[in-house]
Amino acid sequence: MPLGLTSTIEGELPSPDNLSRDWCRGRTAKKLPPVPFHALRHTHASMLLGAGVDVLTVSRRLGHGKASVTLDTYGHLIEGADAAAAKAIEGALK
Repeated sequence: MPLGLTSTIEGELPSPDNLSRDWCRGRTAKKLPPVPFHALRHTHASMLLGAGVDVLTVSRRLGHGKASVTLDTYGHLIEGADAAAAKAIEGALK
């Protein structure tokens, strides 16, 4: 069963309740674990940051008004940032 990701007949976005309902039906039909639809958003952000995508880009994809919202929520996932900063300044000082 496809998710209701298209617009309504009136050209509007589907309601969050309908999207969640369709996700639940599709997830159940595919025998996937009981993961809420919203969890996919967090997985998306986590995977992007883990792959080294910059915070501003991730923030824009999530629709956050400010990158600080993204940093407050997902900043703990940015690994190696301090090591990368140390390496960059070390190279600049040589």
